[in-house]
Amino acid sequence: MNSKLILVCCVFIALLSSCETISKKYSSNGLTVTGKVGEILIVCDKSIWDGEIHNYLDSNLTQFIMPYYPDVATFELVHRTPSKFTDAIKRYRNTLILKIDGNYTGNKAKIEKKYHVWATDQLLIEVTAKDYNQLVDVCKNGMKDIHDAFDFYEWKRILHNLNKNNSPIYNSIESNFGIRLKLPQGSKSVWKRDNFYRIEFPAGSKPIEFVGTGTQDPGTVFSGIMIYQYDFIDSSQLNLNNLLKDRDTMLRYNVPHQVNDMYMGTQYMKEVYPILLGTQNASGKINGFEMRGMFEFKHKSLNGTGGAFWAFHFVHPKRKKIICISGYVDAPSTTSWTHPLREVQAVWKSVELIN
Repeated sequence: MNSKLILVCCVFIALLSSCETISKKYSSNGLTVTGKVGEILIVCDKSIWDGEIHNYLDSNLTQFIMPYYPDVATFELVHRTPSKFTDAIKRYRNTLILKIDGNYTGNKAKIEKKYHVWATDQLLIEVTAKDYNQLVDVCKNGMKDIHDAFDFYEWKRILHNLNKNNSPIYNSIESNFGIRLKLPQGSKSVWKRDNFYRIEFPAGSKPIEFVGTGTQDPGTVFSGIMIYQYDFIDSSQLNLNNLLKDRDTMLRYNVPHQVNDMYMGTQYMKEVYPILLGTQNASGKINGFEMRGMFEFKHKSLNGTGGAFWAFHFVHPKRKKIICISGYVDAPSTTSWTHPLREVQAVWKSVELIN
C-alpha cells in the first residue's frame, strides 16, 4: 500500500477514536424543548450522581456570569436517572448523559454532541466511559468544552426565537443607527432621540420563593435595551474607563427616574465593578467589546433601586460612530436573572450592519 495512503488512513482512524466525535443533527418533528433557561439535565445512575462526580459537575458546569450580585449562575443542574428519562423530560433543552459502557475501549471518554434529538433547538451531549475512573476523569478535567457548548447554545437558542417582523421599531433602528436587530415579540419604544433609543421588552413574571413559608408571590422582571451612538475619534475611546464615562453621560440625560433629578448610573463598588471583554456578534462579522456590570438610580442625596446590564460596543465602519447596545435587567433579588440576561445577550448578539 502507498505510504501516503497509509498515513491518511492512520490520521482518519485517530480522528475517529478521539475523545470527541463529530456533532450530529437529528429531526425533532417540530416539538418544543422543555426545562428552564439556565438548567442542564444530568442523566445518570443514582450511584454516580451521589458520588464525587456530582461535586466535579457542580464546580465545572455551574460557573458564574460576573460581576453580578446576587450571583447569576450560567447553569443549575437537575438530575434524572435513566429509568425516569422518559416522555417530555427527554425534550429537555440542555441534556448531559453520563454512562459507563464495558464494551467501550477508548483511552479517553467519548463525548458526542447531538442537536434537535427529541425537540427543536435541543442540545444533548453524551459522555461514554469504559469504567468509573474514566468517567471521573472527564468530569473532573474535561467539562470546559461541554460547559462552553451549552453556554453558546443557550443564547443562540433564544436568538432563533426572537422576532423578525419588519415593524416600525425595526425600521427606525435601521435608519438611525445603520444596524439591524432582533427583538422579543411585544417590545416597544419608550424613548427616542437621534443618538439614543430605549426599548422595553415585555414584562416577565417569575416566582419568588419565600424560604421557610412554602408560599410564592410573583416578582416582576423589567428588561430592555438602550441603543446609543457618538462620534468615533480614536481607539482610546474604547478602553473601559472612557466607555464608562461616555455611558454615564448618555444615561444621565436619557434615562431619568420618576423622581426628579434621579437617573440611571453605573455602580462602581469593587465587588461589582464593570468588566470589559473582547467579543463578536453572532455572525462573527462585527468585532467589539462586551461590558457587564450593575446599575443603580442615582440622586445627589439618595440612591434608588438598580439591576444588571450587559452591553456590546463596536465601531460602525461606514458611519464612523461608536455604537453601544446596552441591555438591562431590573428584577427582585429573590428571582433568577438568568433568563432575562440571556435574552439581553441574544439581542445584542443579533446585531448586523446594514449601511
